[in-house]
Amino acid sequence: MLQQHTDMGTPIPLKIGMPVSLLIDGKSVTVPNGSSVMRAAAQAGVKVPKLCATDSLDAFGSCRVCLVEIEGRKGFPASCTTEVEEGMVVTTQSERLTGLRRNVVELYVSDHPLDCVTCSANGDCELQDVAQALGVESSRYGLDGVNHLDSEIDNSNPYFSFNPSQCIACFRCIRACDDIQGTYALTMDGRGFKSKISAGQEDTFMASDCVSCGACVNHCPTEALMEKQVIESGLPERSVTTTCAYCGVGCSFHAEIKGDTVVRMTPDKKGGANEGHACIKGRFAFGYATHKDRITQPMIRESIDDPWREVSWDEAIQYTAHRLRAIQEKYGRDSIGGITSSRCTNEETYLVQKMVRAAFGNNNVDTCARVCHSPTGYGLKTTLGESAGTQAFNSVAKADVILVMGANPSEAHPVFASRLKHRLRQGAKLIVADPRRIDLVNAPHVRAEHHLALRPGSNVAFINAMAHVVVTEGLEDSDFIALRCEEKPYQKWREFISGEQNSPEATERITGIPAKQLRAAARLFAGVPNAAIYYGLGVSEHSQGSTTVMGIANLAMVTGNLGREGVGVNPLRGQNNVQGSCDMGSFPHELPGYRHISDPAVRGLFEQDWNTSLQAVPGLRIPNMFDASISGNFKGLYVQGEDVAQSDPNTQHVENALRALECLVVQDIFLNETARFAHVLLPGSSFLEKNGTFTNAERRISMVRKAIEPLAGLEDWEVTMALSNALGYPMNYSHPSEIMDEIARLTPTFHGVSYAKLDRLGSIQWPCNDEAPDGTPTMHVDEFVRGKGYFAITGFVPTDERSTRKYPLLMTTGRILSQYNVGAQTRRTANSEFYSEDLLEIHPFDAEERGIGEGDWCGIASRAGETVLRAVITDRVQPGVVYTTFHFPSSGANVITTDNSDWATNCPEYKVTAVQVSHVREPSEWQKEYRAFAARQEELLEKARV
Repeated sequence: MLQQHTDMGTPIPLKIGMPVSLLIDGKSVTVPNGSSVMRAAAQAGVKVPKLCATDSLDAFGSCRVCLVEIEGRKGFPASCTTEVEEGMVVTTQSERLTGLRRNVVELYVSDHPLDCVTCSANGDCELQDVAQALGVESSRYGLDGVNHLDSEIDNSNPYFSFNPSQCIACFRCIRACDDIQGTYALTMDGRGFKSKISAGQEDTFMASDCVSCGACVNHCPTEALMEKQVIESGLPERSVTTTCAYCGVGCSFHAEIKGDTVVRMTPDKKGGANEGHACIKGRFAFGYATHKDRITQPMIRESIDDPWREVSWDEAIQYTAHRLRAIQEKYGRDSIGGITSSRCTNEETYLVQKMVRAAFGNNNVDTCARVCHSPTGYGLKTTLGESAGTQAFNSVAKADVILVMGANPSEAHPVFASRLKHRLRQGAKLIVADPRRIDLVNAPHVRAEHHLALRPGSNVAFINAMAHVVVTEGLEDSDFIALRCEEKPYQKWREFISGEQNSPEATERITGIPAKQLRAAARLFAGVPNAAIYYGLGVSEHSQGSTTVMGIANLAMVTGNLGREGVGVNPLRGQNNVQGSCDMGSFPHELPGYRHISDPAVRGLFEQDWNTSLQAVPGLRIPNMFDASISGNFKGLYVQGEDVAQSDPNTQHVENALRALECLVVQDIFLNETARFAHVLLPGSSFLEKNGTFTNAERRISMVRKAIEPLAGLEDWEVTMALSNALGYPMNYSHPSEIMDEIARLTPTFHGVSYAKLDRLGSIQWPCNDEAPDGTPTMHVDEFVRGKGYFAITGFVPTDERSTRKYPLLMTTGRILSQYNVGAQTRRTANSEFYSEDLLEIHPFDAEERGIGEGDWCGIASRAGETVLRAVITDRVQPGVVYTTFHFPSSGANVITTDNSDWATNCPEYKVTAVQVSHVREPSEWQKEYRAFAARQEELLEKARV
């Protein structure tokens, strides 16, 4: 059945004070101070009709159908905008009220015919519900006068249509765009009868500033704004609450289904991460799950030059096990390994690392988190004692100053960005530290107090300069430091950070940030009660990524901004389960819960539970696997749900490593770029086809529930289990809940987690154990996980990747709103209508110097390789800096990124690549070879299917 939510009409009141008691239709009710009469009536079980009101938007009072009578007051006030008072006596039903309401509804339907039977919103229309409740079947005013019935429908957006003839001018779409999304794309043009909803300056939705988050569609009470999928397929019949499989925000959705087809994804008002909001990807871009490119049959082949052969699951599993065991017999136990994915569930990644350790017999397991946020784990573990962010997303509502560093929330984490913008509109100040002018620097009703346009590669110098100002100007929180931090490391760090080499004046030549501006930003950050830091891949994907994370933690500790709401160190994880894949022990040196494999006590716990012996030394990291493959020591690789051939740096090196493998096993939903080099292709299952959990950037564990049956017949965890059994290590689970029970049994931070508790609470933020049975929204409240906070020395070491005469520009990379990661999912949806290729942003000065015009082909050369992209000339980037995205495999963005990496974790330095850009007229040699190889592999796949 469909999920039903009782809409209380107006939001929960924010006023503080004694509860208020009143009578509504003779019923006594006590409600919080500041409640509306409408909300009080709903709490009393009294239904007041409404059209413009909803509990996710502030009361507006325009529709006039929620009129009530209040004893002692004249007239008929709107219940949505009227606050309760002690002793108030309210009447919601009377002949006079019914007559007034009927008259109002008749006016609506005089310009909105009740042809409900043929309407796609029939049964899901609030105007229809109100008319039926009031017995309005027609309008005494008729349809003969001037009306809007012939208004042109706007079908420009690929996901929803706007039919002005069905609009009742309730303003809900405008208010949702403004108050929830924060884009301000919609407006009401004209006055009186001529008023109409407009996207921008009478643009179509597609041509406007609309970001297709779906908030307007979600809040429209009629068919005026409606999903095209629902118009075509009809209203859903049942729904399943699940978790989005895109970014690290982890939004909760109701997957709404008709027959065996998902027709709509509706954001869940009870979702802890999103509270009823969504973005274009989670809301609309789910069609990839049933795309024609889906791999639904296991396939094998001897060589990557051979056609694929479709086989049964049993044959594929036995063939894979035989090939892997044969490699180990020939080359040794350590000659094979596995890679887990941050797009898979906690239970799936847990099983893969367990299979590698117990069935493969080694620790050669790593995860794609290696190439994004592994420095977060190292840096935060060292300083604070736990490898995760400190706050819940809603904590930002209490921040006074927010530092966004190396992150672009509007593009990569849009639902969190909406929360952030809401807080900024309330008066919080924003500091953006980024080489590029991201949208938050100057957005509608939002402007950064400081945009610190630092040079790529100078993060450590910048964060040290911020801390230098705090310490040398006496802005530190001495009480917090004395109570919460280790004294000797602090004094040593204080002496280091106070050094002149860390001053804004000394670092200005490194960072490019004027000393005066940096000092002002540091004073702003340290001078408020609550300051929060949010950072992204622009921090971690550097050769000094771990050092920068430790520097961020130092800055938070020295200003006392940890352990309460409105503060904290908050990494914005890129993919849906980056946090979870790390939690589950996917790194070669750590078992689940971030416990080192060399610890005999920890290892013994797992050995006893798993009934096997484990290696005591760490295995190979992903870069080590590639190097060992090329050198001939590593021959077999199992990759679940990850696309290293596109996502990892120095593409040609990665491709050479994959070609050198004797057996590459890829488990995925598509023939991705890595699978083109595979010998075994095992069909994966999308998030709509499986059960399990994801853990988002705020440590929130949320349920993933099966909405449709797996197209290939098996969920991913079942495939891993079958392979482990075929390899001789028994696994016997009947449901992912049993895997979570094992995780909870062996992992201290998960001890209290179970599917039953997740069903009851909706989601849980770890740690969840005896000390925190319902989870921990805010970390390090009374003390740090490690006890006392540790100030780490964070000396600036320049990257080896510097601009030279040959490569005078620095290239950095990022994401775009409509595409996601390697694009395998979003490129197979209508999202490509918004962004269809990776482009190179270049400053007008650099473009003119090279004779490059808007849209010209640019050859981009680095010491790793060359590729070609079309130019976008913009001052969003500084002179000397170019920028691109990496969502399309044919662009070859990672052909030019190098294998420089973080000193502690081997996280690649994607954000700093020295390049030269020139005007060219044809694709690069790599692009030509790629297109030929990709076409050949598609041909071999098609032969198997035929």
